Amino acid sequence: MTATEARPYPFSTPRRLDAEPLLATLRTQTTIRVRLPYGEPAWLITRYEDVKLVLSDPRFSRAAGAGRDQPRMRPFFAPPGSIMDLDPPDHSRLRRLVAKAFTVRRIEQLRPRAQQVADELVDAMVAKGPPADLVEDFALQLPVTVICDLLGVPEEDRATYRMWSEAFVPTTRYAPEKVRECLMQLSGYLADLIAQRGKTPTDDLLGALVAARDNDDRLGDRELLGLVQSMILAGHETTASQITNFVYVLLTHPNQLAELRADPGLLPRAVEELQRFIPLSVLGAIPRYALADVELNGVLVKAGDAVLPVLPSANRDESVYTDPERLDLRRAEATHLNFGHGPHHCLGAPLARMELQVALGTLLKRLPGLRIAGPEADIEWKDGLGVRGPADLPISWDGTPGR
Repeated sequence: MTATEARPYPFSTPRRLDAEPLLATLRTQTTIRVRLPYGEPAWLITRYEDVKLVLSDPRFSRAAGAGRDQPRMRPFFAPPGSIMDLDPPDHSRLRRLVAKAFTVRRIEQLRPRAQQVADELVDAMVAKGPPADLVEDFALQLPVTVICDLLGVPEEDRATYRMWSEAFVPTTRYAPEKVRECLMQLSGYLADLIAQRGKTPTDDLLGALVAARDNDDRLGDRELLGLVQSMILAGHETTASQITNFVYVLLTHPNQLAELRADPGLLPRAVEELQRFIPLSVLGAIPRYALADVELNGVLVKAGDAVLPVLPSANRDESVYTDPERLDLRRAEATHLNFGHGPHHCLGAPLARMELQVALGTLLKRLPGLRIAGPEADIEWKDGLGVRGPADLPISWDGTPGR
């Protein structure tokens, strides 16, 4: 097969959290053209430096995808209006306004609340006794509670909100009609919350976003709705999956787990290395379109061509990381690209980092002898989602959990 022939992608059905072996070959050879289940072909970008370039160079555009049959895993498109669909200067304007409300300081103010929620979830698991399902009993509940607190979603609406938010990351789990229904319901619900904040200001993030101004400019309702929908994607399923993935990987790498237990101060660095090591995304990243001819890894990408940067591949690039297939919680090499790079670097990165640190730190501190309950081969893995991870993870522990 030549580089210009479109090869079906993903290349294989993901197995657990194993890296796709063909990506390592492509990093050392050339850029190839692929075709996803839906949409036009795209050039697959696998090397770290090439991925960074595509994500940050103005010659590659998100806005140019409007009206195009964009490469994708599902037959329908994501709802319009997302900040991810814009290029500077429109993107810069929205991001500047959001930055006034979505600050690291605001996120850090949530840390005690996140810790309280994590402790309450562990308390409930302990009261029920082992085994517990880490996915249902902990990982899904922590981020949805935190994001609802952050946005000001009322307690009585949170179960429905969780169902709606799951519709943002499916590939085949739900029928397209069900996904559209969930997204319409979520959009209507968020529009009502935004309207309420316009009439009665609040000190939650949604209220701060409604009030965000830059001189005489402000976020419009449509812009704000698209932005909040994007935050939900970053704030629920991806973080929940990573909580479970982190625990699974550490429990299957006992030497690294022992090192982290012996040195809790290693936790922030461990969170970054686990992000690098785990190939979370099935797709890789959102496609971009070339605005000019650009050579990437020996292939001329022509203006108008779609390109698909693969973040999990960049995070395993042998030219950037020493022994990249090895989990090393003390690794101090290049920053991983799980949160993207450049203008579209994930707005929710500080929130995700805080939640992952709280979740992992709490589980390791509170549950002595934490382990997988039952044979590892019996773990069921997610099917039909845009992110990878166990669908359930039975866990057990020893003795009396601490506080």
